[in-house]
Amino acid sequence: MKFPIAMTAGLAGYILKNKMWPRPEWQKGPSAGVNGSNPFRILPPKAGEASAPHPMIRKRFPIVLMLEPLHACNLTCTGCGRIREYESTITERVPVEECLKAVDECGAPVVSICGGEPMMYPQIGALTTGILARNRTIYLCTNGMYIKKRLHEFRPDQRFYFNVHLDGMEKTHDLCVEREGVFREAVEGIRLAKAAGFQVCTNTTVYKETDMREIEELFAYLAQFNVDGHQIAPAYGYSAVDDREIFMTREEVYEKFRGFDRIAQKYPVRQTPLYMEFLRGERDFPCTAWGNPTYNVKGWKGPCYLITDGHYRTFEELMTETPWEHYGPGNDPRCEHCMVHCGFEPSAALGINAGLADNLKMLAWTLR
Repeated sequence: MKFPIAMTAGLAGYILKNKMWPRPEWQKGPSAGVNGSNPFRILPPKAGEASAPHPMIRKRFPIVLMLEPLHACNLTCTGCGRIREYESTITERVPVEECLKAVDECGAPVVSICGGEPMMYPQIGALTTGILARNRTIYLCTNGMYIKKRLHEFRPDQRFYFNVHLDGMEKTHDLCVEREGVFREAVEGIRLAKAAGFQVCTNTTVYKETDMREIEELFAYLAQFNVDGHQIAPAYGYSAVDDREIFMTREEVYEKFRGFDRIAQKYPVRQTPLYMEFLRGERDFPCTAWGNPTYNVKGWKGPCYLITDGHYRTFEELMTETPWEHYGPGNDPRCEHCMVHCGFEPSAALGINAGLADNLKMLAWTLR
């Protein structure tokens, strides 16, 4: 199976429960006196036609919490905007107690601990222990350079994954992260983690110049370490790193992923088949940004992991004061070429625009 039975069943039950009985306090719109307008809003794709409402606009709930306990990092990756966007708060950290409060407040069954480099967070071991005690699944997103040093602070658990970022083989990856030797250290971290009994996934960002044959070579190389899965998504040129020389339009994404299904069938790619069809341009999904909310040193980040129009004190404020209908392709020009999994994989997981054949496809993929 792609995931442990308990995790799969728990997530399926959580989604079904929230689709049937969504929490009413999360479904309200911006309150009186709150400016819910979006200055970037544009006309719908076809002039004169109203945009169709998001099918889940009144059934909003989170699936994956993107938890950023800090934004400091030991690298300056070309495609990352965090160390630039949050330069004024780069030395700040979210206390463990506050992180766990966000986990409880949100209630998402999966927590992606990211940043910055979360392995630089002094209490990262205590944080993961506290999240696991709440019966959440954790993906600890890391560049892999601190795994060797801090592996003793963790214990293997079927709900815990090291998620190591690799954008290609050694030469390419080291170029992307702007430092030589990173690939080798990351691979050594993967080797040690697997030898110690941990689950390990990789996360790959695809840029305009990415050679998909090299991505296949990367997956083949990692097979020797019995890596548990691979996540992949196209890069998105959000404001902090908006450089069209490395980022792709939607049409370019379609072309880049057109032949990727062969690779996804050969190696344990964790992206759902419906999301992969989305990347190939074979189907369309609305953005479900509230499915992957972000919490960091400034609070709940809105509207999404990549675009920042505000920060909120509480999760309920994020859910109710964000003008969700103003975002997504056709509404906001900043969203036009975004196809990142944190916005669109939730739509696939929720079965939006899916029929019976799609549901059977998802079941077969899960059980494979």
